[in-house]
Amino acid sequence: MSGALDIAAPLPGAAFGARVTLARPLSLRMPEGLPQALADGGGLLLIPGLNEIAERPRLLVEMSYLFGPEVEDYRTLLTRVSMAHETVPEIFMVTNMVPGSRPPPARPEPPLTADGKLPVQYPHRVGWHTDQSYRRPPPDISLFFAVNPVARERGQTIFASGTLAYDALPPALKARVDNLEGVHAQPGSGRGRGDAEAGRTPRPFAPHERSQKQPVARVHPVTGKKALYLCERGQMDWFDGPFVGMEPGPHGDGARLLDELMAHYTRPEFIYVHEWTQGDVLVWDNRCLIHTATWYDADKEQRMMWRTTVRGNPGAIYAGEAKSWVPQESTAA
Repeated sequence: MSGALDIAAPLPGAAFGARVTLARPLSLRMPEGLPQALADGGGLLLIPGLNEIAERPRLLVEMSYLFGPEVEDYRTLLTRVSMAHETVPEIFMVTNMVPGSRPPPARPEPPLTADGKLPVQYPHRVGWHTDQSYRRPPPDISLFFAVNPVARERGQTIFASGTLAYDALPPALKARVDNLEGVHAQPGSGRGRGDAEAGRTPRPFAPHERSQKQPVARVHPVTGKKALYLCERGQMDWFDGPFVGMEPGPHGDGARLLDELMAHYTRPEFIYVHEWTQGDVLVWDNRCLIHTATWYDADKEQRMMWRTTVRGNPGAIYAGEAKSWVPQESTAA
């Protein structure tokens, strides 16, 4: 028990994370101590029973400001503005209930592991990423609220701990990644692995659209711990990367290293699988975790989740940098 927070750690079936029960509703008082609980919990908090957010969505934004000074406004620089909440534009809607929304991921093939379990390890499970890693400075924290989740055992969110994965690297591999940079590309930009494998030529980019270099072993600015920081197919640049100074492309030594690292990163002992219940809030730290979504039947089920994105403390290596994704004419205005 920590003041107004009842904390139980780690999360069931995982070696990290914490479940937090609040002593009073958000509408009465925003809880203190959540950022420290997040750091102590290895970058993942589950806060159940926050159904009041569905009626008062601004509460999710107020809660987000506990974790940093800037919460993204999704009316700006968003391809589909329709995915921003109509009255609270800091909320991004992850849903199949809005025209033009992104479909859920495909089922893995096979859908279960040989022992009948949900697949989590790459490459059986794909889609692993950390939010907006194609931006410099990248964001710190994401909050995800279950307005209308699908039935449990579908539509899960799976997390992997970059801290645990880094600590468990063999010494030679740890030394190899310590000074390595990855090249991160925005999904849909034509620089993904599938584009490279198909021999497509990427379109020209404006400066604010360019892929960004990020450390593969990233020092967390709060805990001081190192964590693996990389993504896979759709969020790395497979024309100039995936790694600086290594053979680029989907068949070179850079690709082989990424596949090795992702398979290690997503080993079951570094994983937490969240089965959603209406009213759940998950808070995760993009600086030390990756995550991926699972399949649900979008033809028969409706899903509505709300996400906010928090910035402000990416670490010393980003000090003084302008936002890479903002066009220069906007920064000068």
